[in-house]
Amino acid sequence: MFIREVSHKDSKNNLEYRTYKLVEAVRLERGPRQRVLLNLGSAFNLPKEQWKDLANRIEDHICGQKSLIEYPREVEKLARRYASKIINRQASVVVKKKGSEFECIPDYQTVDINSVENDQPRTVGAEHVVYHTMKELELDKKLKELGFNKPGIETTMGVITGKLVDPGSERATHFWLQEISGIGELLETDFSTLSQYQVYKVSDMLLKHKKDIEEHLSWKERNLFRLEERIILYDLTNTFFEGTGKYNKKARFGHSKDKRKDRPLVTMGLVLDGDGFPRRSNIFEGNVSEPTTLDVMIKDLSGAASSSLMKPLIVLDAGVATKGNILWLKENGYTYIVVSRRKKKEAPAYINMVTVRENDYTVVRAGLISSKENDEIELYCHSTEKEKKEKSIKSLFQQRFEEELGKVQRALSQKNGTKRYEKVIERIGRLKEKYKRIAHRYGITIARDTQTNKATAIKWQQKGGENTNGIYCLRTNRKDLNEQEIWNIYNMLTDIEESFRSMKSELGFRPVHHQKEFRVDGHLFITFLAYHVLHAIRFKLKLKGIHHSWETLRTFLSTQVRITTTMKRKDGKMIHIRKSSRAELFHQEIYDALDLPHQPGKIVRAIL
Repeated sequence: MFIREVSHKDSKNNLEYRTYKLVEAVRLERGPRQRVLLNLGSAFNLPKEQWKDLANRIEDHICGQKSLIEYPREVEKLARRYASKIINRQASVVVKKKGSEFECIPDYQTVDINSVENDQPRTVGAEHVVYHTMKELELDKKLKELGFNKPGIETTMGVITGKLVDPGSERATHFWLQEISGIGELLETDFSTLSQYQVYKVSDMLLKHKKDIEEHLSWKERNLFRLEERIILYDLTNTFFEGTGKYNKKARFGHSKDKRKDRPLVTMGLVLDGDGFPRRSNIFEGNVSEPTTLDVMIKDLSGAASSSLMKPLIVLDAGVATKGNILWLKENGYTYIVVSRRKKKEAPAYINMVTVRENDYTVVRAGLISSKENDEIELYCHSTEKEKKEKSIKSLFQQRFEEELGKVQRALSQKNGTKRYEKVIERIGRLKEKYKRIAHRYGITIARDTQTNKATAIKWQQKGGENTNGIYCLRTNRKDLNEQEIWNIYNMLTDIEESFRSMKSELGFRPVHHQKEFRVDGHLFITFLAYHVLHAIRFKLKLKGIHHSWETLRTFLSTQVRITTTMKRKDGKMIHIRKSSRAELFHQEIYDALDLPHQPGKIVRAIL
């Protein structure tokens, strides 16, 4: 084998350029000839003095020879890549027995078992699940319809798979596609030549068609899973930047839900249906006020909603349920269930409380009353689990508050301690501000020496008051619903929080490494698309009684790999077989629930 340089001239502009080919000498009936094994392209840039080493090493890999010398890392990397391409080009798919998933037509060979080697392991289990779910959602067909070419579709599906299986930056995803994952084999493409620019370009292209893609996935999921669009849930979350964010006009400092006050933020609004499937997403400024985003997001759905016999029921948490938003919902003909923003109070004694949930962990009781003031009904709910949690939190804050008061008290008798009456009052005021959740429950008196204007003693005791632990109130203008129905619908709102947690912890939503606005928006949109696929997978698994988190699923599925087994035949030729490892029982359980074959990808064989 050797590498040949070939000169060409572009017919359009008469510019010369060079391509490189891997060639071997063969003897035919007409005499010796040269045969091109592989076109290395015009981007081949290995120094000429290493060409011979590369050709020799490629031949070693194809023939199963072990090298006695150590080649440079770049030569070894290229040799493995090109040898694999040559083997794949001459490989054929192994035919399976009709009606059998595992058994193939027998093919007996005499081989040297001491020559058996395993090479190029690539993870394929989680990729298998993700790939077939994307095909089921017909994402590839939609991308083709939108003008994506074949490499663009393959790269897009590869990047979304990377976001699900090994979330990270686009740079990390590029490495994962080339060196770790077997998704390329499922897509029947070669990511070894994929440039990092192509990975970045994917997000740019997807962002241009954001609305069309969202509408397609929403429509497909409604038809595929027979979903009823009766309930819409809405919430916001934010993500922080690794950097200044100065090139992004949406990057703002605000209230970080990840407690990162030192970083600028951007905010994502997410609309979901009652089954947890995402409908719409939007990116807002990092300091956006939650209430101001509702009409923007719901208006996007108005066209789809108006086609129904009745508009969907909107479910909001207290952060978005402002007077202005409630008024907007009423004026636009929406019904709603919201968490009351009013100060917590005890449920009226005359309410008839009924049990809406009871299990080993908690009991939730709820009671309805009419509110003539707002033409609504209110549902007072009491949760024993929530009560224990709130009591525990309050107890901890009370302990800390009293410890701080004790420090102020002891300072009155210590040398250089704060004793001046005004300063003591100021110090206690700061403590009340710091522990305002429980400070109002204390009565504090400060004794004063009028002659010296110094505080002499501090006393405190807890006041009696309403017991509001574990209580929350829901408001709705749907007067046809009972306690159980209202509480069940509201409880769906917790699924949004689960959704956001899934996006943040399992899909690499945080942090954002990009700086430019369109790249940030594209990165977050890919995360949104990945969540579409993730929820479709988990929705189908839950129907079969499988409730594992995605993190658990992908960890176990990662143990199934594709691998190349090579062995030397008796006549000296090498047999190369590429196939997936046998599915373990856990893999089989997941695949059966999703109606997938146990053997991801094809079995291919080459004899060289």
